[in-house]
Amino acid sequence: MSQSIEDRVRWTTADIELLPDNGNRYEIIDGELFVTKAPHWRHQKVIGSVFTVLDDWSEQKQSGQAIPTPGVIFTDADNVIPDVVWVSKERLSALIDDAGHLTGAPDLAVEVLSEGVINQRRDREAKLKLYASRGVKEYWILDWRSQQVEVYRRDKAQLKLAETLFSSDELTSPLLPNFTCAVARLFR
Repeated sequence: MSQSIEDRVRWTTADIELLPDNGNRYEIIDGELFVTKAPHWRHQKVIGSVFTVLDDWSEQKQSGQAIPTPGVIFTDADNVIPDVVWVSKERLSALIDDAGHLTGAPDLAVEVLSEGVINQRRDREAKLKLYASRGVKEYWILDWRSQQVEVYRRDKAQLKLAETLFSSDELTSPLLPNFTCAVARLFR
């Protein structure tokens, strides 16, 4: 017998606090718990590269802050850990709670794909919908295996695929004026 939506367990932020601190990463999207293990070395290296280029640009332009793996608590039932976010300086202080978590949409969210169909569906489908519904302006999905970047940009109330970039391309963004980065630089 299948379980109806009303019958399923709905996880909350308070539930996560009761889970063991065992190196797993716990996220909640629409009340559903997602558990992932420590990512591959290359996955983490790409996170570092993305953070570095965004942080360097932000420091130079004094326009905002990039942060790797922050907690983002949209609601009690939507609590995620993007690989990297960038928030404009105008919006940053209004989004951080007393515990140091973001409580609203970053301007840019970045996910580096992890192995496994479930993990990739979470990033490509569940998080894409969540980020779109919460007001993220741009969403980058990086695949270190194929060395490509999918760039989603806000179009009305949706995040829509604007371009797919490969290692020979340059990454730019209207969200980040004068930002440019060779895609290959992200996958070194």
